[in-house]
Amino acid sequence: MSTKTPLPTVNEKVTESHTSHSNGRQELSTRSGRTGMRSRSSDESQQPHVGNYRLLKTIGKGNFAKVKLARHILTGREVAIKIIDKTQLNPNSLQKLFREVRIMKILNHPNIAVKLFEVIETERTLYLVMEYASGGEVFDYLVAHGRMKEKEARAKFRQIVSAVQYCHQKHIVHRDLKAENLLLDADMNIKIADFGFSNEFTLGNKLDTFCGSPPYAAPELFQGKKYDGPEVDVWSLGVILYTLVSGSLPFDGQNLKELRERVLRGKYRIPFYMSTDCENLLKRFLVLNPAKRGTLEQIMKDRWINSGFEEDELKPYTEPELDITDQKRIDVMVGMGYNLEEIQDSLAKMKYDEITATYLLLGRKASELEPSDSASSSNLSLAKPRPNSELNGQSPSHLKVHRSVSSNHKQRRYSEQVGQNVPPGMAHPKRSQTTTADNSAKDESGAPLRKPSTPGGRGGPPSSPLLGNANNPNKADIPERKKGATTGPT
Repeated sequence: MSTKTPLPTVNEKVTESHTSHSNGRQELSTRSGRTGMRSRSSDESQQPHVGNYRLLKTIGKGNFAKVKLARHILTGREVAIKIIDKTQLNPNSLQKLFREVRIMKILNHPNIAVKLFEVIETERTLYLVMEYASGGEVFDYLVAHGRMKEKEARAKFRQIVSAVQYCHQKHIVHRDLKAENLLLDADMNIKIADFGFSNEFTLGNKLDTFCGSPPYAAPELFQGKKYDGPEVDVWSLGVILYTLVSGSLPFDGQNLKELRERVLRGKYRIPFYMSTDCENLLKRFLVLNPAKRGTLEQIMKDRWINSGFEEDELKPYTEPELDITDQKRIDVMVGMGYNLEEIQDSLAKMKYDEITATYLLLGRKASELEPSDSASSSNLSLAKPRPNSELNGQSPSHLKVHRSVSSNHKQRRYSEQVGQNVPPGMAHPKRSQTTTADNSAKDESGAPLRKPSTPGGRGGPPSSPLLGNANNPNKADIPERKKGATTGPT
């Protein structure tokens, strides 16, 4: 792996549309001089900054990237900043990174958390300023609260299906859908995150990369078969639905071999409390033959999906035209010192620079401001860029939740399609490890696929150089379920 890799020229169309932090520093300072800098207390000035963002704490960490919670100083809005060390990425990994950025710019759905506001680039580092989902992961919600009742699961799942169908409509496949990559905002709405393994697909051209988390992976991926794209997301959605309703994974194993056997055998237990309509919907997702899986357009008409929503049947999302002429926001920005022509140019070209970010953030719901922040536009001015060396912060510690499995409930029935017994009630899935490999069990750079590392172990880094769960810190696996609580299918 090279110590320093220049940006490939093939990605010029990606890089030229966002701001170079180093090149734009003089311009920022000039504009700040025009408007007059707001005086800060000594404590505030000592806090680390990136551009117009004050870094608050680390909320995610990977091998070559970290995610910081930050506050946009001009608007008070909270954002998540993904900080990627480009010098640690080989050319192939850089290609994946730029593809992820390109996809982030394409997607605009209320239940997708990769809403991009700004891209800041230096010689060594790439900063992706994104939407922040303050409610945490669905995974952690299940650990803390147990399985969802079907009414609650339905409301969440409708949002998930809508977002994934929207991606497929844009010819984008996620390929790493799992409970850890489903975030919740302050209003408990779903936000799908982490498009690091996503890719664009075209009809007639098969994909062949095995990536994602094994417990959520479709059987054809375990078999090393090529695939179109959407069908592997459909399978993962079935696993997610099962997890929401039961609090457990339909397929699990002590090791990857055992998990693979159970997925390919295609049988899973139906908890006694699961409704028949929900069971029937699962059978449309968890089908061994990918050609026979339901499409999301078909599934949107399903009886369980629309129960209680008869007047609001789930339909494909229609993306509204982006409003780039909101005069109120533009007036506020002019009051901050931005030039009107620069504002119009940035928005027309969607440059994802500081101007685009300020405009987009002004249109979003304000977070609760700190006492030192002002919500009044008249008191807002551009923040002076801070040196990149001020990227400090520690990962927050997390409470490990230990739950014992109740063995007092009875399972009701088996599925006819797909493995393993599911503990009813309060059992929870283990945190999944994301992997990637091609048909010869190697990653896309040709390195052999590594076995997942155990928490606290000294195993090698995962194949992806990017942070697995954007906005979310890596956490230890949930403890194994107690032996004897479940038995495998006969």
